Amino acid sequence: MSKRAIRPKRGRIVALGSAAALAAAGAAGGIWASADAAAPTPVAGTYTLVGAAGGLCLDVPGSSVADGVQLTQHACGGAGQAWRLTAAGSGFTLVAAHSGKCAAVRDARTGAGAAVQQEACTTGAPAQTWTFTAVDGGYRLVNGGSGKCLAVRDGSAAPGTPVQQNSCGSAPAKRWALKAVAATAAPTASGTATATASATPTASAKPTATATASAKPTATASPTATATATGAIQAWPTPTVDVPLTATQKVTGVFDGGGRRYVGKGALGTGGQSESQPALFELADGAVLQNVVLGDPAADGVHCSGTCTLRNVWWENVGEDAATFKGTSASQVMTVDGGGARGAADKVFQHNGPGTMVIRNFRVEDFGKLYRSCGNCKTQYARHVVIDNVLATVPGKKIVGINPNLGDTAKITRLTIAGDTSHKITVCQRFTGVTSGEPKEAGSGPDGTSCLYTAADVTYRS
Repeated sequence: MSKRAIRPKRGRIVALGSAAALAAAGAAGGIWASADAAAPTPVAGTYTLVGAAGGLCLDVPGSSVADGVQLTQHACGGAGQAWRLTAAGSGFTLVAAHSGKCAAVRDARTGAGAAVQQEACTTGAPAQTWTFTAVDGGYRLVNGGSGKCLAVRDGSAAPGTPVQQNSCGSAPAKRWALKAVAATAAPTASGTATATASATPTASAKPTATATASAKPTATASPTATATATGAIQAWPTPTVDVPLTATQKVTGVFDGGGRRYVGKGALGTGGQSESQPALFELADGAVLQNVVLGDPAADGVHCSGTCTLRNVWWENVGEDAATFKGTSASQVMTVDGGGARGAADKVFQHNGPGTMVIRNFRVEDFGKLYRSCGNCKTQYARHVVIDNVLATVPGKKIVGINPNLGDTAKITRLTIAGDTSHKITVCQRFTGVTSGEPKEAGSGPDGTSCLYTAADVTYRS
């Protein structure tokens, strides 16, 4: 089976204005010690928003993906704190990177005290549009629908305090600094990826970035590797920048690769079937990996230690597995949103820990199984998978494999199987899970209890 190569994204950190010099604010005013100049006009990108009142970050509590969740301020470093600034008229929308939802004034209210929440984005909605006014090295964020400012309730510096809109003023609770998300994996002279934070905006408000070695990613990385229309299955990207990885890149928070291809070298330079090989990326509980292409070879792909999100991640040629999901909490949720994988001799996604896995808006080609709940792990759990809006192109063997005897379920909607339809793909294969030895097949097809789908949920096309 031929291997294909994918271009990696490197993470980039951009400090905007004086945000990099943010001092921990005290209760007495919370003014930045270094905020002695107006910040430049912001540019589109992914940032955390750091409040002047307490040095805390604008946060979606619990990294929720639900509509209507009121935003809060919280200690920086959480998975629900990365915001994509997208140009909208004379302002920006603030899109939560983990959920794809927009920061908005609840019910488009215009009065002071109205909650600011995340909700499904609507193009041109004034309540979801924010204008950045430079003040004291940071910004006031003025809502396009009400003319009021993003503010921490009661001017509090306490973590967990809700965020709302209020009259604009100079109070610290109404000032925010932008700090670009830790998304730089700049290759060093030895070819390993290390995070840097060396970029600041120039007089033209365009950030410049420094990186070592000749493989430094540039601003011309192919935009086709960046997530676009939410809910659409994207075409394969064509990245133009390769980043070599000789050691596993550990990710906490959000890692945005910018559409670059990451290729394993040295100890990671294998695309074999060994289950003991290391991963290119290792995600901590709550981490987000996005806009990354894994090339050939990709070692053992991605390892996730608990709740995690893989958004617009592509595997040009899968080695052992594209991604393995671990952890120990039954409440953890692993989300694969967008992207695609091909060349998987066996499994694409291996689910070893408990919890629920969601695979949506994804394409898979030339594969063994798209999803497999571990059939013979020494410690077994009830596991659940939700498949929605997936395009599977033959050859392929199984979409999901689950163990109903352990409590597994698979819910499948909007599955399209493309190619030679005489080449049968099993949609839902049931196994009898064990803790040693090999699991045995125990039937396939919808059964109303574990394989949850109907014929109407599967479309075949040539």
